[in-house]
Amino acid sequence: MTTTAPVSTALSTADHLAHALADPSTVWPGGRPAGGRAWPQSLAGGASGIALLHIERARTGHGDWDTAHNWLVTALHGDISAAANANLYFGAPALAFIAHRAASASSRYLRVLERLDTATLTVTRNRLAAAHQRITRAERPPMEEFDLIQGLSGLGVYHLSRHPHHEITRDVLAYLVRLTEPTPDPAGLPPWWMNVAPTGAPHADYPGGHGNLGLAHGIGSTLSVLSKALLGGPKVPGMADAVERICAWTDHWRQGDETSPWWPGQITMQQTTDNHVHPDLRPRPSWCYGVSGTARAQQLAGLALGDPARVQAAENAILAALRDPLQLSKLPEIGLCHGMAGLLHAAWRMAAETDSPEITAEVPHLTDRLITALDRSDHDPELLDGAAGAALALHTVGTGRAPAPHWDTFLALA
Repeated sequence: MTTTAPVSTALSTADHLAHALADPSTVWPGGRPAGGRAWPQSLAGGASGIALLHIERARTGHGDWDTAHNWLVTALHGDISAAANANLYFGAPALAFIAHRAASASSRYLRVLERLDTATLTVTRNRLAAAHQRITRAERPPMEEFDLIQGLSGLGVYHLSRHPHHEITRDVLAYLVRLTEPTPDPAGLPPWWMNVAPTGAPHADYPGGHGNLGLAHGIGSTLSVLSKALLGGPKVPGMADAVERICAWTDHWRQGDETSPWWPGQITMQQTTDNHVHPDLRPRPSWCYGVSGTARAQQLAGLALGDPARVQAAENAILAALRDPLQLSKLPEIGLCHGMAGLLHAAWRMAAETDSPEITAEVPHLTDRLITALDRSDHDPELLDGAAGAALALHTVGTGRAPAPHWDTFLALA
């Protein structure tokens, strides 16, 4: 993709951020924070996420492998979870994800990748067995069954990247197809409807649960994974039908007009009853629930189905956000999940996919906006909402490339 973006400024800012994140003892002077997203094996907030930044820089010739190795060692420190809480963002699968990227450029990491991959295969098989049992019982899915961050869409992302023609990859894709197969429902709810709130737990504000369109926790990630598989993965029966079923539901809830379409982040039972989404509920253009994620999933679906009108609608959607000062003002944060870096990288990825000159022309403005926001204050070092993620987005704009295996696969954007 050619771009008039301030390439040197984007790259120099990414370099500056990466240098500040070079030494784990400097990033966490008092030792690693305890718990949650800061655990070493957390891709979202821990050492494995920062390792991904340095691995990508080393793979593209803009960083050194010693720094990447130090962060990998930090991420691999301690007991590695392959239990029920392991997923693309935590534990053995998260570490296998970053090790795969390192091993693509250095044979030094092949043995550790093999061990992590074996653990991830076990995690995936256990999760698949539980998911199929749930479907057989005709129960609604819990969020952690199929979403990107905790569930099988995320594990599918890993396997499709690591070994696309492995039996486990076909098994995950077959499950995602089964997830979308219609089930008898008097309210006409889709089979991925959840009896919980967007937090993943029951809540009085969501008495009938919700349907989730987002890439982080909803059917958007499933749409992205199945579409990527259709474009270049194993041939699993029913994938095209599954993509079409998801698209039919998202089309029903698409809002706006042809020049500025948008999708709600979630649908409640009341909205289903009313068949209406209030315009004020338009989500901000973030990756997790907004157009940064939903437009990319729609673009991939359009390409997979050979549907140029869907591709155009997706590109119109992200263009509308990029060109609207009000929408941009809703993303003051810097991060990949909730902030400008996510919108910037989704725009870059979408423009690169179809060589869109219109989206490409908007990338420099958002790049400048992100750099300005980074200059205003210090930021959390983490990957998902902090400096490491912003650095990766700027590094990609600055280098104009994101070689396979793509770092942004964990966002279901590639």
